[in-house]
Amino acid sequence: MKAVILAGGLGSRLSEETDRVPKPMVRIGRMPILWHIMKIYSHHGINDFVICLGYKGEVIKQFFLEMRSTLSDFTIDIGSGAISYHDKSHDDWRVTLIDTGDATMTGGRVKRIAPYLDNEAFCLTYGDGVADVDVQKVIAFHHEQKRLATVTAVEPPGRFGALELTGDRVGSFSEKIDNKNAYVNGGFFVLEPGCLDYITNDATVWEQEPLERLAAAEQLAAYRHKGFWKPMDTINDKRFLEDLWVKGNAPWKVWP
Repeated sequence: MKAVILAGGLGSRLSEETDRVPKPMVRIGRMPILWHIMKIYSHHGINDFVICLGYKGEVIKQFFLEMRSTLSDFTIDIGSGAISYHDKSHDDWRVTLIDTGDATMTGGRVKRIAPYLDNEAFCLTYGDGVADVDVQKVIAFHHEQKRLATVTAVEPPGRFGALELTGDRVGSFSEKIDNKNAYVNGGFFVLEPGCLDYITNDATVWEQEPLERLAAAEQLAAYRHKGFWKPMDTINDKRFLEDLWVKGNAPWKVWP
């Protein structure tokens, strides 16, 4: 199964960092939050990624082109250009980087990468949020529910799309939230290829019409995640995550 990561937004609320780099490249410790998200998936056996690029996508491309040499000790033969890496413990990832347009909305980005999904179920998440979610449990839950889509439902402060839950089904999806006790969209989706039919074009916002229609059709299941989940929307969010990482208390660090 592949994991699709939305990494093309402007990140305007984090302009202190995103004036220089795209939001998924804002660092927590030595590495960008995008790397942290990929490590979560990799720990749960998913090593094939499709990354939807947009704003400053070239920075993300450069990161992956240089990633092996940045993280490893190596010997280079200047004459031939041959490189011998001494670190044998690098991540065995396959990463497909697709420019989905600077102005494309979240749904449009997913629609654009359809040719790379092999007409199979796939994971989808945002390039700015970390969690200690058990991805394999989400996938197993998705298959049990036999619906087109599963969203990971979390209970943070209210500024995200609200989910009205009926058992394990999402009864309705609302982009805004008034009830602070409501479950909200935490990303970490599992989707069937049929979900792409709910996306019209580049202007489609995944969190609006597609999720609302899937919920109305009783095709959107909710996996309740009771553990840690945190998006990085502001500089204070970045500092909070950085502090956890530096102190060795990062709950999302599920890998060894």
